[in-house]
Amino acid sequence: MDGRDLVRSVKSVSSMGTAQGLRTVRAAWRRRRADATGLPPRGPERARVPGTVREVEPGPGGGTVRFGRSELRIFVTVNGAVFWGWDGTAPEPSYALAGRCPDPDPRAALEPDKDGGWRVVAERVTVVVSRHGAVEVLTPGGVTLRRDLPPRWWEPVGGGTARWMQRSEVSADARFFGLGGRAAGPRLRDGTYRLWNTAPGRPFGPGDDPLGITMPVQLVVADAGTHLVFHDNSWDGTVTLREGEEGAGSGHDRAGTSELRMDGGPLRCWAMVGTPARVLLTWASLTGAPALPPAWALGHHLVRGGAGGEEEVRRTVTGYQEHGLPVDAVHLGIDRFDGHQVFTVDHERFPEPTVLADELRRDGIRLVSAVGPSVGAVPGSTVYDEGTARDAFVRDSSGEVVRGVARLGDAVFPDFTHARVREWWGGLYAESLAQGFAGFWHDSNEPTSLAAFGEATLPRSARHALDGRAGDHREAHNVYALCMARAAFEGVRDLAPGERPFVFSRSGWAGMQRYGGTWPGDVAAGWTGLRVWLALVLGLGLCGVPCSGPDVGGFGGESSPELYLRRLQLGAYLPLLRTRTGLRAGPGEPCEFGAEVLEHARAALVERRRLLPYFMTLAHLARRTGAPYVRPLWWSAPEERALRDCEDAFLLGDCLLVAPVLDPGTDRRAVRLPGGRWYDTATERAYEGPAQVLVEAPLERIPVFARAGAVLPVRGEDGGPELEVWAPARGRTGGGLVVPDAGDGWEEPEIERYTVRWAGPRLVVEREGEDGAGAPARPVRVRGTGPGRGQM
Repeated sequence: MDGRDLVRSVKSVSSMGTAQGLRTVRAAWRRRRADATGLPPRGPERARVPGTVREVEPGPGGGTVRFGRSELRIFVTVNGAVFWGWDGTAPEPSYALAGRCPDPDPRAALEPDKDGGWRVVAERVTVVVSRHGAVEVLTPGGVTLRRDLPPRWWEPVGGGTARWMQRSEVSADARFFGLGGRAAGPRLRDGTYRLWNTAPGRPFGPGDDPLGITMPVQLVVADAGTHLVFHDNSWDGTVTLREGEEGAGSGHDRAGTSELRMDGGPLRCWAMVGTPARVLLTWASLTGAPALPPAWALGHHLVRGGAGGEEEVRRTVTGYQEHGLPVDAVHLGIDRFDGHQVFTVDHERFPEPTVLADELRRDGIRLVSAVGPSVGAVPGSTVYDEGTARDAFVRDSSGEVVRGVARLGDAVFPDFTHARVREWWGGLYAESLAQGFAGFWHDSNEPTSLAAFGEATLPRSARHALDGRAGDHREAHNVYALCMARAAFEGVRDLAPGERPFVFSRSGWAGMQRYGGTWPGDVAAGWTGLRVWLALVLGLGLCGVPCSGPDVGGFGGESSPELYLRRLQLGAYLPLLRTRTGLRAGPGEPCEFGAEVLEHARAALVERRRLLPYFMTLAHLARRTGAPYVRPLWWSAPEERALRDCEDAFLLGDCLLVAPVLDPGTDRRAVRLPGGRWYDTATERAYEGPAQVLVEAPLERIPVFARAGAVLPVRGEDGGPELEVWAPARGRTGGGLVVPDAGDGWEEPEIERYTVRWAGPRLVVEREGEDGAGAPARPVRVRGTGPGRGQM
């Protein structure tokens, strides 16, 4: 047992009780012992670099370049992405890709370059391979975006998995984003970031890394262009980033650098170049379209913690309704289970869950159930007995089922990397669906042990199927939650084919958006937690996961009326809005903070409900384009350096700019506006960008701006659909897209396209169609025309 294991285990004994703590200590010893015997010793290693080019074999979209001690396969696909893999590595199999690898682009070919190198020229990118194995990604105009130096491997002399390192250079002005959910983001400063999904085991803040979703995905923004790089390898590793520095006067620029070190696995990479929108579209075409949530899932979710039962849920919902606070879903945590019985409710506290679910659904409220990956190792419990009979649980290198620690004792873990196990697990959701649950919240699925303060429950030597390839937990750890989400999504889809599944997960990996969204876990209470929220949601969106959001209640520490309100006001504009009460959350209900906070909280939740058609439009567009709901200010103007460095505001789609209050005692704040005209939605005052403006931010609201010419679908005062149109500047035009959601099923609605223009003193709003422009099919409310508001 190493020092870290020992310290964490001792902490667990003192903080969680003697019996649970001793189980944790025993589990840590078992993991240590299993790895000591189940993993091959590292031993002496031999370093290797590619060498120099010996021969070249052209192929579809590119070809193979053979060096003295390695070979590189490289090609461009029809969607414009570039793939390269060393030592015979192919794009498949891959947990990140959605289906098969795209076909090579027949127009791209491998051709000689200067100094003995080779290059592949495509429509949107040029890739140059030097004679020593450096790979350079350039814009169509020949400007370098990224240069990967020749990689280096360290191979065990006696055979085994090689670890490797890849150093890269970017331009001096470039900024790094991505790497999954990082509390230190969204812009990633100089430092080392680990690629190993981890639950800190406590409320976390800006300095904590890693967290539950780590991805080897970098989005890099520079003057010359934007590019995304994905190293398709799920092993443990680190990324060390260092931003560049531009020379002053006659001084030289210092390039930005990235150094990726992996403990094993293939060295294979994808790169895509273009505008941020183009890059995310290409990324979605590779890794899969984001799952479309049902409409109710974009509303207000209330999370109940603690030991209360059905009556407490009813009292809480009734209290919210009496205060005029909209609620669309109620989440029940894992404490609702009957001991070790996964999926089975505690019938003493929830004697009639189906009746409760029906009552809530009549009020438009759905029940969501927490689900963890651990199964209590108790003979006689249904899931444990079924899993044992099906050989569904992870085994160690000696063939014994691995036992970890869960809340209530020893636990075993399904091997979600086996298709047969995923099919079995997906069928288990039938019990919860029959009880009336409409959605599922995956918790503690890194996988971690809650008692062990975030240490990996499964030893690294544990064996996994890896869908027929077989391997150990070193490769399976980061994709474990991804495979669990797949099992749930496919299982629920098959069990309830008429409704879109709602599954969201605390952990995951590249491609997890195919199966749902995420919530980041226990962000610490306090003002710094607000910046963590922004970092996580923006970073995940730039990695292709558009639907995410934190718990408004926060964890740990005391809350204040001002802090609670600023949390809720920010959360109301994030994709997943969850407010948490009860266990560990502290005060979390608006009525607990007094009448003034209650009034302002009601306004925030009512505004969220008014904007639900806009959120649903963003969800449909994310599914079709990969664009996140929440976007950095530089999304449409990445060349604007001032916007690249702005981390205290964001765009919600193309139409709105949200500037949350992130510091106590703030009643005014500066806001950086991109180019164009922007309206303060509260005062309708117009501002011209690009500029930094100082605006009011009273306790009752946060600054929100609408882009001139924007068309937003909203709920009208009568609850019906309405178009909110913000007037363009005189002599300018505007427009927008609206995707009406037909319900919670699978129907793909038609995109409605609207244009806005001035015709003399009148503002004309028209819907584009095959037969030309026509009048909108829904009411229109025009804003931003001054005291004498313009009419249609």
